[in-house]
Amino acid sequence: MLENPPLSGATDVAPYRYVAAVEYSGAAYHGWQKQPHDPVPCIQGKVESALSRVANHPVDVICAGRTDAGVSACYQVIHFDTQVQRPERAWVMGGNTYLPEDIALLWVKPVSSDFHARFSAQARRYRYIIYSAAIKPGVLAKGITWTWKSLDEVKMQQAAEALVGEHDFTSYRAVACQAKNPVRQVQHLKVYRQGQLLIIDIKANAFLHHMVRNIAGVLMKIGAGEAPVGWAQDVLDARDRRQGGVTASPFGLYFVDVDYPAEFLLPQAEPGPFFLSSAD
Repeated sequence: MLENPPLSGATDVAPYRYVAAVEYSGAAYHGWQKQPHDPVPCIQGKVESALSRVANHPVDVICAGRTDAGVSACYQVIHFDTQVQRPERAWVMGGNTYLPEDIALLWVKPVSSDFHARFSAQARRYRYIIYSAAIKPGVLAKGITWTWKSLDEVKMQQAAEALVGEHDFTSYRAVACQAKNPVRQVQHLKVYRQGQLLIIDIKANAFLHHMVRNIAGVLMKIGAGEAPVGWAQDVLDARDRRQGGVTASPFGLYFVDVDYPAEFLLPQAEPGPFFLSSAD
């Protein structure tokens, strides 16, 4: 009896589809996506290489949301098609054997052929982690964003509320953003503190290029007392990236969760990163 029967509607070339969750530190990489004819290290290339060795044939992967250079993930979801069957444990343990120490497969499971890591996703969630202290840290230097400034999380939360809901986020996206539509729906945007760590937690149906980092840059300026609470709304209304201030560092930004329809029966994420004392 086949462990994973062929999926209805799949091609003869790759009759099996799998979904997986990947965790990685982005500090050493030029982002998720492979660059054609460019040898720079990327997450996608490392994951595809590892899975290809387990499958014994070339494997291409599709992700839920591409991350920029330096950005990390606790729960990046991918899917891939393959010509072979492997036990779930074999994909995970075998894949991790061939992955570098800063990338890990968390789980792999078979899924129906109508699942798509990107197009089936209903929402994505990020956390931006700031270490607010007088002296820079020696630990997790590229796992957090450090500022010597004292940040007022209450004012940051007040400012953040203007960005919840469906808006044109032109002012909060990169000038080079290629998305045709700048409208996104932010489902929640929370700012809270754990000791010297300040966390910006944001969930939306989708994100624009640099959107989270630009929001973080605005909120940090407000938190430092360098701009009024209402500036976040003013930037949004301007629909002009030049009014949005500095793009915050990629270090400290984590892709932490993706929502999919319940019918796919995917494991639920425990939003990270793991060094936070609790998952709010």
